[in-house]
Amino acid sequence: MVKSKIESPQTVFIIDDDEAVRKSLAMVLEMAGMRVATYDSAETFLAEDLSRCNGCAIVDMFMPGRSGLELQQHLIDNDIALPIVFLTGHGEIPMSVAAIKHGAEDFLVKPITVEKLLPVIQASLAKSELMQAKIKRQQEVKSRTLKLTQREWEVLRLTTEGFSAKEIARDLNISFRTVEKHKSSLLLKTGAKNMLDLLSDVLTSGALNEDDLGLSLKAE
Repeated sequence: MVKSKIESPQTVFIIDDDEAVRKSLAMVLEMAGMRVATYDSAETFLAEDLSRCNGCAIVDMFMPGRSGLELQQHLIDNDIALPIVFLTGHGEIPMSVAAIKHGAEDFLVKPITVEKLLPVIQASLAKSELMQAKIKRQQEVKSRTLKLTQREWEVLRLTTEGFSAKEIARDLNISFRTVEKHKSSLLLKTGAKNMLDLLSDVLTSGALNEDDLGLSLKAE
């Protein structure tokens, strides 16, 4: 079966096997101007192409098939950045606390009031925006590092490890002036304003992990 692709605009994904709950939540959120998509199980949701998933999810803690916690773990294992708000009954609160520790944004105890629902979802969507911006920035940084030569890559790696230009020159058996030229080239190719910004970008993006990037470093 061909998976359908979730579009990139922010969406609140409601995943609950109770049709009445899905419809009531969807109605409230749509009246608040939010885009909503509903699913009757974790499996139905995971059948989508989640590569462009953007927004947040309201997930029932217990559903037939894969549970809410299992869905959460699947998203974590597959690096899918999607804030989750769990729906829970009073007797399930301890488990909901465990879900929070694993990264869930919040949990809502049934029955849910509009006053409690909307602020939680709005906060989750705001966090999603920040997460998506971070992901985009990381992808840009990784893309730019593909332009680096092997020597530039070596200079960058040693700089992140705290070596001075003189120490790098000695370690690589090149001149201090050549190190500075490589640093200037690094800034030009990556679009960074200065080395401090570049170091921050590559460290937070994981761009120094050559295996993850699948880099084939170009000869100098």
